[in-house]
Amino acid sequence: MRCRSCRAQAIIDLRRHNAAFCRACFVRHCEEQVRRALHDYRMIPSGSRVLIAVSGGKDSLALWHILRSLGIDADGLYLGLGIGAYSGASAELARSFATAHGLVLHEIDLPRDVGFDIPEGSKAARRAPCSACGLSKRHLFNHAAITHGYDVVATGHNLDDEAAVLLGNTLRWDDEFLARQYPVLPGTEGFVRKVKPLVRLGEREMAAYCVVQGIDYIVEECPMAAGNRHLTYKDLLNQLEERSPGAKAAFLFNFLERAHARFADAGREQRDSLVPCTGCGAPTPGEVCAFCRLRERASGSSVPVPVPVTPTVRSSPSRAGASRAGAP
Repeated sequence: MRCRSCRAQAIIDLRRHNAAFCRACFVRHCEEQVRRALHDYRMIPSGSRVLIAVSGGKDSLALWHILRSLGIDADGLYLGLGIGAYSGASAELARSFATAHGLVLHEIDLPRDVGFDIPEGSKAARRAPCSACGLSKRHLFNHAAITHGYDVVATGHNLDDEAAVLLGNTLRWDDEFLARQYPVLPGTEGFVRKVKPLVRLGEREMAAYCVVQGIDYIVEECPMAAGNRHLTYKDLLNQLEERSPGAKAAFLFNFLERAHARFADAGREQRDSLVPCTGCGAPTPGEVCAFCRLRERASGSSVPVPVPVTPTVRSSPSRAGASRAGAP
């Protein structure tokens, strides 16, 4: 098997692209896919301060590495979810990556700083663990970005993630969720800009990128994710992809190009109806936001507590303060 670009011995075969790549060309392939996503969707305006949501998994660490390779400086934020040994291992991998590359990694520890962990919170609020986790992440990543003056939050959602979410949203025909399903969510009052630079790359590509670049990441699936419908949708799409390579990309990008605009009104109507939460001030459709309700049920406190965001790893002197970026 030979590399399509240079004819050297290939290390990976990507059926979706009908191509195989050697190590060097595969790395360039991944970087080019991210560069194209940044450019095509105008993800990171010039001069923006970028914060990456870091989990210790392959996608977020690979994203951090690729953005640096493209000349985009960004800081990281790790959210400790209190999920036993899994959270401990994830945190150590995120810290190790930041230390090895001289980067700034902020941390918020949910049990210590907010008063509950995901297992406790999901039980108290009678939410599925993944629902409580996603709600907490969205709120706290946005909170940290606003508090510390970041303009853009970048997440490691890849092609497989986005296709699975799209399948779930279309099965329910949820207009508001379909309106938000886009690689860029513009910043509005109370919300920073959110971008997904890995949207053109699949899970297998991200795992392979970490291997060839020597990035150590947590391999185990979150123990709280068992039974998550999102994983079922991924399995279904993987079966389709096996029979028809490129099906996931066609499903997602045809929606983005041909159908997403039809749901824009639902998104605008939702944004226009938001008011400040009486607890934390975050935009919400009701009097109290979902995160404050979750915190009250889980911790028993209705009094908002300022959430500290602690930088645990500092940049090397040559990189300190250099966290502004422009799209390629």
